Amino acid sequence: MTNRARMNKYVLVICFLFILQSCIPIRIAPTIEDYKLSKGKRFKKGLPKREMFIFSDAKDAEEFYNFINIKYQLNDENVYDDVPFIFEDEQFFFSWYEVEIPNKSINLLPIFIDAALTASDMDPVLEDAYSSRKGNWYVAIEVYNDFESDCLVENSLSKEKVLKYLRALKEEYLVTHNYNETIFKN
Repeated sequence: MTNRARMNKYVLVICFLFILQSCIPIRIAPTIEDYKLSKGKRFKKGLPKREMFIFSDAKDAEEFYNFINIKYQLNDENVYDDVPFIFEDEQFFFSWYEVEIPNKSINLLPIFIDAALTASDMDPVLEDAYSSRKGNWYVAIEVYNDFESDCLVENSLSKEKVLKYLRALKEEYLVTHNYNETIFKN
């Protein structure tokens, strides 16, 4: 066997090992650095068709709920829908949604190991490792008032002031650890 043939053989073995250990991504969650404006349904099925202010939420589950509940003193009533706020002497309402979009991938090595076990008349043992998921959480907010059903749509008269408010709300949420402090900031 020549050196070239031996080298090709090693390259094929190395490639095969990489393929066995690889994960094939099926779905990759979006990366949002600051915030994103998007139609709700386009971002995640099940959201409303309205334009939404969306940002990544690295905090634990129910943290945004607790933040909104305490900040607006809602006493656990209507925390998700029709949350009222006044900005620049104008009354608005917002509804918000916690959304999970997991990264999904197929792991090839456990599949090949179980296939070899099955061929040897043994039961598969790695079925739970065929795919992996890693959750990514987002908060999606829609804003409306008595005059506009969607204050974040492109031609909305109040879009810029609502965006200013939502950016400040997002920043306050992300930097605040004791939500009772928000009562004094109101």
